[in-house]
Formats: sequence, structure tokens, C-alpha cells
Amino acid sequence: MPNSLMRYPSLLFFLALVALTAWSGATFLPGPFYAALHKAAWTPPDEVFAPVWAVLYLMIALAGWIVWRAQGLGPALWLWLVQLMLNAAWPWLMFGRKQIDFALLDIGALLLAILAFIVAAWPVRRSASVLFVPYFLWVGFAAALNFELWRLNG
Repeated sequence: MPNSLMRYPSLLFFLALVALTAWSGATFLPGPFYAALHKAAWTPPDEVFAPVWAVLYLMIALAGWIVWRAQGLGPALWLWLVQLMLNAAWPWLMFGRKQIDFALLDIGALLLAILAFIVAAWPVRRSASVLFVPYFLWVGFAAALNFELWRLNG
């Protein structure tokens, strides 16, 4: 029984780490800069992003926690931390610094880090890898949007 109780504080820790990352997105908002940009015709409405990210952030936290419980601080968890830092950097680069090109480089690196986590976590806990697949797909879509912003406004 005490062992089962010890797993939940660690889950709260992972949720808190992801919440810090989400804070970056909540701090550096699109604002007038983004509104003035030329966007791809297939850009979703702004209202879509927050609910999608809320679900993805929960899945990101769960995946990190699952790997932590299975392996501790191994290669997969290091990749999880790298992707989290790259994720937090994107809103700052895009909306804080208004650097579409650097945001594009960041999101490319983020996409690679997500894929690396999926591969590294697979032998540790497949469920953690599966939780990252929607994240990979969404960030791939976001990278395409970022590329179009760069292309149309560069």
C-alpha cells in the first residue's frame, strides 16, 4: 500500500513540469504580431489550439511519468526533458521574440526530439511511446504551419 501511494506525488511532479512548459505558451501569446501575419488557408481557428494543447500536455506528463516509473532517469527521460525545453522555447521565440525563422528551427528540433523519445521509450514502456504519437502528429502539423508563416512572411 505505501508503495502505491508514492507513485502519485511523482505524477504531480511531472504534471508540474509540463505546467511550467504550458506557462510559456500562456505567457507569450500570439497577439497583434501573429494576427497581422499572412497565414496558410488551412490554419485552424485560434480557439482550437488551447484545448488540443491541454490534452497533449496531459499525455506528455503521463508519458514522462510512465518512463520514470519504469526506468528512472535513463535516455528516454532525458529525451523527454529535451523535448519539454524545446516545447517551452517555441512560444518565446515565435511570439515573444517574433522570430519566425528561429521558431521554425526550434519546432524542427522539437519534432526530432519527440520522435527520438518515441523510439527510446518503446522498449521501456510502449504506452509512453503511444501517448506521444498524437503529440508528434500535432507538432508536425504545427511545423508545417510555422513553415508557411516563414514562407509567406519572410
